[in-house]
Amino acid sequence: MRKILIVDDEVNIGVLLSKFLTRNSFSVSTATSGVTAMDYLAKEAYDLVLCDYRLEDTDGREMLIKIKESYPSTGVIIITGYSDIKLAVELIKLGAYDYITKPLYPDEILNTINKAIETQIALNTNQSETSSETTKQKAAKQAYKQVDNFVAGQSPASKELLKQIQLVAPTSYSVILTGESGTGKESVAKAIHLNSPRKDRPFVAMDCGSLTKELAGSEFFGHEKGSFTGALYTKIGHFEMANGGTLFLDEVGNLSYDIQAALLRTVQERKIKRIGSTKEIDLDVRIIVATNENLSNAIQKGKFREDLYHRFNEFSIGLPPLSQRGDDIMVFAYTFLDVANQELSRNVQGFSEEVVDCFLTYNWPGNVRELKNVVRRATLLTENQEIQLKALPLEISTYAKASAIESSISRIEKPRDLKNAALEAEYDAILKVLREVNFNKTKAAKILNIDRKTLYNKMRAINLDT
Repeated sequence: MRKILIVDDEVNIGVLLSKFLTRNSFSVSTATSGVTAMDYLAKEAYDLVLCDYRLEDTDGREMLIKIKESYPSTGVIIITGYSDIKLAVELIKLGAYDYITKPLYPDEILNTINKAIETQIALNTNQSETSSETTKQKAAKQAYKQVDNFVAGQSPASKELLKQIQLVAPTSYSVILTGESGTGKESVAKAIHLNSPRKDRPFVAMDCGSLTKELAGSEFFGHEKGSFTGALYTKIGHFEMANGGTLFLDEVGNLSYDIQAALLRTVQERKIKRIGSTKEIDLDVRIIVATNENLSNAIQKGKFREDLYHRFNEFSIGLPPLSQRGDDIMVFAYTFLDVANQELSRNVQGFSEEVVDCFLTYNWPGNVRELKNVVRRATLLTENQEIQLKALPLEISTYAKASAIESSISRIEKPRDLKNAALEAEYDAILKVLREVNFNKTKAAKILNIDRKTLYNKMRAINLDT
């Protein structure tokens, strides 16, 4: 039986948590102060500590440091009554498995506890291996594994996404995943598969975006050797490869109408024939499809079959863009940093305040994929302890600068007359050009057909000389 220590100076919360966890087969102890908690830890080994951040005699940060120094094999989850993304990132870097905000939801906290204990067990097992990796590096790998299977985070949008994955994963429903490019649709599909009864069977991903009509039949269903010109060997199609498991069809909205008809027959009958064969192969495949298009609009335009859509749409999940998941940005950034450090043999510790501001201001059109690539590139370019502004692509650093300028312009009170309207339009035009040339003032002045001195003067006129 796994042992949990609850540390909270609110007695009622400790009692409620203790009863709930005891009912779920945990051995639970409770402490109302940091001193008492450390006494308990000195006398008995615990798998996990649930520690409130604000205690009368100390705080969660100090408790985390003490526990990790003295009892590194014990996992720690910090509980707090308010959300602070910088604090969350700091605590995770110090070794906390997670940071949970009140109110506490039973299913959520039970799921987090189980994952924390599984992670800690894996880390404790790996400590006996001969390796140059530190415990922190191993923990970072585990954290990234979770992000790779599901773009997890602390924002309300991420928590809702996780709930939907947990809801549909155990079923056999076909699923449509919608969302912008880079939001992690394949990662979510993998998470659904890995949390389903099919987890030990194949997960096969297929990109439908570049699939031609000529290749579609062979890619989906396979072919026999000699069945057509160029068929030099027998090929197993993606449906057959995924038999017993999950087939993920990405960018399904790009399939031609003819290919959709062939797919519909397969989905309905759950049988395929390789091209050139008369033998039918029975299928037991869960289908998950993804698209960044509006399939309802495509149906109205006659570009997507309504009957196929309804076959796929037994359950749908919309993935929010990263711009709607602000609380997740720095959690993801630090996770990707740890992975990049290992890949590139670097030891970059974090991000400068200017970089954090840029990350939180930027609109991330490429979503999580773009953030991962930006952090990886910046890690490669960084030789000291912190990633600095100069390591970021210009479009990110200048986006934040442009946003600050726009904010400054909007705060300036101006009389509502034609002269000031013309000035405002002029500064809008200047700002637009500066954005386009990544704030290269020489290029901007040339495009605007003014000299550099005039451009500087116009910017200084409203205190925007950057």
